[in-house]
Amino acid sequence: MKLETQVGIVGAGPAGLILSHLLHLEGIDSVVIESRSRQYVEERVRAGLLEQGTVELLKETGAGARLEREGLTHYGIELRFGGRGHRIDFKELANRSVTIYPQNKVVADLFDIRFAAKGRIFLEAADASVHDFGDAGSRGPKPKIRFVAGGEPHELTCDYIAGCDGFHGICRPSIPEGALTVYDRIYPFGWLGILAEAPPSAEELVYAYHERGFSLLSMRSPTISRLYIQCEPDENIEEWPDERIWRELHARLETTDGWHLTEGPILQKGVTGMRSFVIEPMQYGRMFLAGDAAHIVPPTGAKGLNLAVADVRVMADAFTQFYKSGNQEALDNYSRKCLRRVWKVQRFSWWMTSMLHLFHTDNAFDQRRQLAELDYVTSSRAAAQTLAENYVGLQME
Repeated sequence: MKLETQVGIVGAGPAGLILSHLLHLEGIDSVVIESRSRQYVEERVRAGLLEQGTVELLKETGAGARLEREGLTHYGIELRFGGRGHRIDFKELANRSVTIYPQNKVVADLFDIRFAAKGRIFLEAADASVHDFGDAGSRGPKPKIRFVAGGEPHELTCDYIAGCDGFHGICRPSIPEGALTVYDRIYPFGWLGILAEAPPSAEELVYAYHERGFSLLSMRSPTISRLYIQCEPDENIEEWPDERIWRELHARLETTDGWHLTEGPILQKGVTGMRSFVIEPMQYGRMFLAGDAAHIVPPTGAKGLNLAVADVRVMADAFTQFYKSGNQEALDNYSRKCLRRVWKVQRFSWWMTSMLHLFHTDNAFDQRRQLAELDYVTSSRAAAQTLAENYVGLQME
């Protein structure tokens, strides 16, 4: 089947769906191609913290009704070390907030709003491939996305391709070898994460530095806790029965003031490796990459989803300028503009990670230095303000 659109979007995660929604609001046609089912995409356990800018975008564009009802607004986080907690006050230091709202709900809300607008989304699309996107001009053949849906081969012809298909997607590997520069760092640890049916033990997120390793207390709702502990990147989850996980969390999160960790049935658990990854540029010819297709950040700074949203905001603005005026300047500058933010976010995520985690190569000096840095961040207004400004999200250019 032959199809046509203005922007062909590969990937129906948050980046692809938000881009499709933003383009629709500007009268620009798009088609989304996704290899997985809607249920699979919606049930993936991913990020749960939204920057204020992400929240404002979803609300302003009509995709934030449930977010407004169910999101948990937070005005700070706690850094915990030496058995004591130290609050970083976002409202006072940055006059902004963050919101706890799971990524799977963001995706479900976006699916609802795109289907209500009769948006074209092909789910469970097999054998997808991208073609003819290398020429940035208008003289060559138009880009094409070929895929199989409902057992029938399809060919989607478009003006541009948006690669929003994640780190393991098809778009980035389809760019010719040597056209991209890869910057990569693999961390020597992972996070063992659990979803527990237990009321959160703190009102805000707790980032804990401990001699046994980092831990994080987060939440998904008033009744569901999300908790993490630093572990080996290849940790065998079978060696972590529930009792061992709770015992380790108690040890790493304990305080000297009688604070208590609430336990409950563990609903999910798994191990995630950690890396920092960036490709430059984030565009090639008439293909533009966004989100995890172009960069990965360690989850310590809660930036993955928010950075993807920032990418597609820039991309949607560039497409809007092009289709309304014919001016390609914003499209040509897409990568440069995004990468300026990407590297600032990478810096912050690396800093949070290196400050809070134990490294195998560390010695006693390194650990004392980490404690001194935590002491400085929690006792200096200037240092705390730097953390707050980055955590709540840098302003869009």
